[in-house]
Amino acid sequence: MPAPVTSPPTAAPIAGPDSIGRQPAPRIRDAAELARIAHELRREVIRLVAPTGQGYVQQGLGAADLFTVLYFAELRLDPADPAWADRDRLLLSTAHNTAIFYATLAARGLVDRTALDEYCRDGSPFEVNASERLGPVIEATCGSLGQGLSVGIGMALARRRAGSDARVYVVLGDGELQEGQVWEAALLAASLKLSNLCLLIDDNEMQVEGHVDRVVRLAPIADKWRAFGWATEAVDGHDLPGLMAALDRARAASEAPTCLVVRTLPGKGVPALEGILAHNLKLPADVARDAMAALDQGAPR
Repeated sequence: MPAPVTSPPTAAPIAGPDSIGRQPAPRIRDAAELARIAHELRREVIRLVAPTGQGYVQQGLGAADLFTVLYFAELRLDPADPAWADRDRLLLSTAHNTAIFYATLAARGLVDRTALDEYCRDGSPFEVNASERLGPVIEATCGSLGQGLSVGIGMALARRRAGSDARVYVVLGDGELQEGQVWEAALLAASLKLSNLCLLIDDNEMQVEGHVDRVVRLAPIADKWRAFGWATEAVDGHDLPGLMAALDRARAASEAPTCLVVRTLPGKGVPALEGILAHNLKLPADVARDAMAALDQGAPR
């Protein structure tokens, strides 16, 4: 079992204290250290799903780099006070992608790692769909897909009216783009010029029915968001420096919300699982063992 992920003491602080001079938690900008953390998070995804053999393994492995960059290199937060008023907000619109989400929260010190042993057990707050039962680390319950961006717009507008420089981030699945509410929200955010809002589309081309094109063709995603008035980039979801640079540009935007179309590979890091479009992958014990062995073999040196 891997040791809990900790931030190195040399991590640089996020620029900008809050209104009372308080400094946010340090962030990491070293790509090698971020790669190590992402690798440990992939191990944790397997560990969490293995006991039941069922869960969102493919999405979790694919999004590990994205969540690592968001929580360790980008978000302004305080693990000692998750409800800090001037924190950056992150909404998981794809609320079922919880193995990687909870693993990241634990690694960042926002929840107790030992409590993750209750993942998906009856009565546990670590539900398969993240909900506010877990406390202030969950900004909103987004189990109904397609609603996260609308909630994020409300939060971003409230922060702007309050004079806060806190930012709002929304992680949205590409399949959610088939919901009309997303596009109504897109029009509103651009009209309001919510430059403190950053949308990250997990573009893994997968939904319950398989490839997204089996339901409704989405491409060209980036062009659509540009047409709706968003500052938009397509980003490799496994390029850690590239992700950080794109988020830096988003933070510098002043006239429009930002949309990052983040291409991720389902099953990333476990060669036998990479590219398999299984929305709720079965993970028998032997497959879990093989996946852990593959991750051990491919660990960053």
